[in-house]
Amino acid sequence: MQRSLDPFRFLAGVLAGWANQQQQHAIEYLREENCVLREQLAGKRIRYTDDQRRRLAEKAKTLGRKALEEIATLVRPETLLAWHRKLIAQKYDGSREPDAKRICVAIRLFICYQHVKWNRI
Repeated sequence: MQRSLDPFRFLAGVLAGWANQQQQHAIEYLREENCVLREQLAGKRIRYTDDQRRRLAEKAKTLGRKALEEIATLVRPETLLAWHRKLIAQKYDGSREPDAKRICVAIRLFICYQHVKWNRI
């Protein structure tokens, strides 16, 4: 028995192929753009902000080491993944909780204010 070609499956396949081709063209363009930027830098060091490091590290982790090695990145894959490890370590080391100190100071100031207020009465 011979299967007939379902027009909806055919259309879905054509659209998926077209979308994949568009993505590949975009990736090729971005790779070439990175190569051009590297040529313009000519060994100069780029200074990244903490926010830029965080954004790059998050995207790099989703790609993985093999994909990062294939892409002409401005930052080495080892560096990107090290940034990600540091971000994860900061998440759990308690250093991102400065509010506890501020709350303690606010409580102390409030207690001192109440003490002064009661002494004036």
